Amino acid sequence: MHDDASPFFVAPHRFDAADDTSPTLDRRHELVPAQDEWVLARHQVKVAGHLLGPTEARRTWALPEAVTVTVTDHRLVYVGSNPHLAVVGARPRRGASTLVSGQIRWQWPSRLELSSTGAGSAARLLVVCDALRTIQQPALALIGPGPQIERLSQEIRRAVATFRLTRPELVDLSPPERDALSRHALVSPHPGQPRVILPGSLPVEFRSRDDYYRPRSTYPMRYDAVSGHR
Repeated sequence: MHDDASPFFVAPHRFDAADDTSPTLDRRHELVPAQDEWVLARHQVKVAGHLLGPTEARRTWALPEAVTVTVTDHRLVYVGSNPHLAVVGARPRRGASTLVSGQIRWQWPSRLELSSTGAGSAARLLVVCDALRTIQQPALALIGPGPQIERLSQEIRRAVATFRLTRPELVDLSPPERDALSRHALVSPHPGQPRVILPGSLPVEFRSRDDYYRPRSTYPMRYDAVSGHR
């Protein structure tokens, strides 16, 4: 099924040219893996979208409830629901699905940033991508209990490293970059390591000059109440 809105605000550049669709889901709204794709883990966490600049970072959207995050050997996919969000430029449809989903393919992330949210034992993992023609970096935030988010960080780090090492046709790596990714794939990081650089990332580009989210016109909720943007 493709009857969903995809809230992550980046599009592929030069590498997955045909990747114009949302993740394929079954009737239970779970990811249907590609033929050569393996599911590694599933988590229930909260997600938000951020833009990181040289001097400031801002949250541009957030889903209010926890979503299902699936980690595979190709990508990260999340699926949740929010009836008040839609893709910029999309024509409103009567009876449209409230399902929202997004994905980050392992070609994209340039680094992982792990931090405490200050709310009990909760933690936040930023999956940061580099972007074309802008100094702003789109990032997906994964938020949940500290041990779960740290485990998720390790799963993503290993999956990204393994993906890039085994696909030289997609990622051109120098010998030092291959060595760094080999360590990520084989060696566990120090607990609580705040930043992990992921060599060999490919840039993404924004789908729209505008913010990727807008509230559906049929709902009166204000944009800042939906996205967290002030």
